[in-house]
Amino acid sequence: MEFSMKETIFVGPNNSGKTTAMDALILFLKARHKFTTRDFTISNWRSINDIGYVWANEAEFAKLDLRMDQWEQYLPTLDVWLNVSSKEVHYVSHLIPTLEWTGGVLGIRLRFEPENLLDLYNEFSTQYNNSKKVSNAKKKEGKINLWPKDLWDFLDKHLGKFFTVRTYLLNPELHESPQKLESTNLPLDIDAFNGLIKVDIINAQRGFSDPNSELADASTTNKTLSSQLRSYYDKHLNPAINPTEADLSALEMIYNAKESFDDNLKQSFAAPLKELEFLNYPGFGNPKIKLSTIINTVEGLSHESAVQYFLDESMLDLSLPEKYNGLGYQNLISIIFKLIRFRDEWMQVGKGIKTASGESDFSFEPLHLVLIEEPEAHLHAQVQQVFIKQAFNTLRRHDNLSDNNFTTQLVISTHSNHIAHEVDFNCLRYFKRQIEHGKSLHTSKVVNLSRTFGDETETTKFAIRYLKTTHSDLFFADAVIMVEGPAERMLIPYFIKHHTKMSNCYISILEIGGSHAHTLKPLIESLGIISLIITDIDSIDPENHNSKVPPRTSKGLQVGK
Repeated sequence: MEFSMKETIFVGPNNSGKTTAMDALILFLKARHKFTTRDFTISNWRSINDIGYVWANEAEFAKLDLRMDQWEQYLPTLDVWLNVSSKEVHYVSHLIPTLEWTGGVLGIRLRFEPENLLDLYNEFSTQYNNSKKVSNAKKKEGKINLWPKDLWDFLDKHLGKFFTVRTYLLNPELHESPQKLESTNLPLDIDAFNGLIKVDIINAQRGFSDPNSELADASTTNKTLSSQLRSYYDKHLNPAINPTEADLSALEMIYNAKESFDDNLKQSFAAPLKELEFLNYPGFGNPKIKLSTIINTVEGLSHESAVQYFLDESMLDLSLPEKYNGLGYQNLISIIFKLIRFRDEWMQVGKGIKTASGESDFSFEPLHLVLIEEPEAHLHAQVQQVFIKQAFNTLRRHDNLSDNNFTTQLVISTHSNHIAHEVDFNCLRYFKRQIEHGKSLHTSKVVNLSRTFGDETETTKFAIRYLKTTHSDLFFADAVIMVEGPAERMLIPYFIKHHTKMSNCYISILEIGGSHAHTLKPLIESLGIISLIITDIDSIDPENHNSKVPPRTSKGLQVGK
């Protein structure tokens, strides 16, 4: 899967692998400790369990194969290829494969693998054989399935204990085909992407819900706009962190407010505290009670009305809390502020940017990778189109990003034909569902649509312009019916509804115009989508320069091409 220089958009029908691809990127590049047994290809567990059965039943240890070779084809793996120019070599000095390498492609393999096969063998075989022994002793009393019944069952509970993500360097000369690691390939003892790639994620479940919904309970209270803006304020704007002269007036007003409130509390509680003397408190030697408030900048945003909406500057006192704004705009504001926060954290803007030692860190990762899942949630079509046009610009709106020293790459998975329609056609990556020959395993192949039509010919330009003038729901359908003109475009839905059993199928109807249908052939073949073409047949007169003529019998007319 080749990323574009700026935006890469994952498109394809449901269950084609878009979310899985995003999850794989997140697991390997961001959240490596969250792997589960479900992140293995499910059919591979049969082979992994076979390894476990051999381990448990082989009496002679010398005959066991505890090499990584037999595991390699079953392990979750991600190969990352970077294109490094000669002036960027210093960023990857810890990853240079040979002394002769001076730039170009650089490959890194991330593999989730057993950390120590001997330890895994010892503990699994011990647990498995003990359970088997107990089960056999109780066999007459009924069938008992004790844990672990196989290696999958064992690792389902102990995967994090025995597995880890390791990093290997790949051979740049073999970058055009998958590589098999040799026994001489040793894992790196460093994090390959530390200081090289900053990864940020906006997942599909952003926690917004209708305030009147039964699901709008305490589980979503930490996902309000107020909490998100408060997080941004605390890290980038809080005057209490590394205060400047401009912050002193705000801090002084906060201090004065605290003093005034403390005086008010002292007077208000004087009488109630006086009554404690009837109980001989504080009496002799006991500490006295003092009431004190805490007023700080961040806590001022810790309530559901921290973000409010108003319609008129003259009526600021009449406003509504954030939950009464539409879900679409809540979602839009949330995504944009997260993009701003990602950018500012990358460029170390703000007062809360510190390293573990407490000092400011002015080293920047050269690559910022931002992953967004389904940004179209709750947004109407026009807002989706504006968002996709501005999202990348938001991530680049900083003085240090005016040149190409730092690269931003935005990756979006979407089901929205409006988003797919608005971006450059060359940014689209289509997830094509397929079944491997001779197997029942469903897989996906990622089609780089920038290569669909070949070179910049007139046919290519026409096909791309045509797709830009139509809806892009072709990329999300299970099948497509291509018709010649508007008459068929209106009639076909009627025929489907009243005369076929296809009304519950995910079908896209595409008006193509008979004389230009052939230009879309490369696209349809690349997508591998089931297609039906309904068009008329033009008659031509071969004696009159193959010109189109009305159909007539016995005139030697031919079928047009």
